[in-house]
Amino acid sequence: MPLYPPSTSRRALLTMSVAGLVAASLRPARANPMGEADLTASPYGEGTLPKVVRSRMIHGVNGLDVHILEAGYESPGRPLALLLHGFPDLAYGWRHLLPLLADAGYHAVAPDQRGFGRTTGWVNSYDAPLEPFSLLNMTRDALALVSALGYRRTAMLVGHDFGSPVAACCTLARPDVFPSVVLMSAPFPGPPAFPFNTAESAASSVQPNTDTQKLAAALAALDPPREYYQQYLSTRGANDDMWHPPQGLNAFLRAFFHVKSADWPGNKPHPLQARTAVELAQLPTYYVMDLGKTMPETVAPFHPSAAEVEACKWLTEPELGVYVEEYGRTGFQGALQAYRVLSDPGLNAELRLFSGKTIDVPSLFIGGTNDWGTYAAPGALDLMEAKAVTRMSSIEMIEGAGHWIQQEQPVRLSTLLLAFIEKVGGADHIGDCGPGGRQPG
Repeated sequence: MPLYPPSTSRRALLTMSVAGLVAASLRPARANPMGEADLTASPYGEGTLPKVVRSRMIHGVNGLDVHILEAGYESPGRPLALLLHGFPDLAYGWRHLLPLLADAGYHAVAPDQRGFGRTTGWVNSYDAPLEPFSLLNMTRDALALVSALGYRRTAMLVGHDFGSPVAACCTLARPDVFPSVVLMSAPFPGPPAFPFNTAESAASSVQPNTDTQKLAAALAALDPPREYYQQYLSTRGANDDMWHPPQGLNAFLRAFFHVKSADWPGNKPHPLQARTAVELAQLPTYYVMDLGKTMPETVAPFHPSAAEVEACKWLTEPELGVYVEEYGRTGFQGALQAYRVLSDPGLNAELRLFSGKTIDVPSLFIGGTNDWGTYAAPGALDLMEAKAVTRMSSIEMIEGAGHWIQQEQPVRLSTLLLAFIEKVGGADHIGDCGPGGRQPG
């Protein structure tokens, strides 16, 4: 049987063939974007996971097959603690915390978010549409995962780094499903808003927002010229720079994790006065980079010594090897799409659905005393506390933690999380919202 009707022209055949090739290039990526063997079935964690933590796939989650790590799954009816990671982390970054939450009676679940790790069903290409990586769609990912796991709501929702705005959007959109939230390292200043009370104003044409371009120009005019890290991470070349760095992927990731941790003595964060080039230039070069340098070039001078690597118990060499294996297989593009989403006018415009809306569920912010992430967006912490969140329990800063709080100080973190949930009543949900437990009406 012919593939096409006999009347099909040669030009039409050629057009269909080209279209087929384009479609094939944009098919959802499996675990390995290079077309090699699918490694999602291989043992996960290289023997580094705590014994009570298991790895498994959840299929059909908002178009994804989601890889999760979980603990406390043996007993039905436990309340759900959902943990959302950031960049360049994975579900694996919660490995130290998962058993602690399970010991406290929770079913603790950490997914590889869209674009990361062993979660599949997303398109691994710089030229792929960005809409699937929008904050609203990643909010749908979280909602669909809760439902797939057999829950009506979470008892604990925690978002770290880029997981923080995803968690914030979860509570904005569905506070009935996400009745409390913990934001870590990245303060949420609120959704973009429509202009207010402008009906009597003189008509004027809408001007595009050029603040980002103006800031980039001001940073480039400094001596030496600088570049904000999000601008670099949005470029086409960033993925290949980090995927194939001259020092090797292991050395790059080791330096990156080290320089953003409390182990690097140069991290002495403090609030910045304004979002200006001069103020932002106070940030370390991993946030405000030397213009023209790649991220691997930026962090290479800060690679820890052999003795420092040996002393790093929160990220041993075998544990780092898990990150090297995962990112060596997938590259970074899926993870980097988030930074491009943040600067996309259309995807930012859709967040105006929540214009004027605040987070009205019990909330907690946790940072590390050695983490610049709390202050990397000047004014965001103050906006979150004063305007964006109406029921902020407290702002907690964990001593001895840099950016990787859940890895560097998991015990202190779990103590804060459990105290917060007990305070706001989340522990009362035990037995009423999970598989085998009573479903809420």
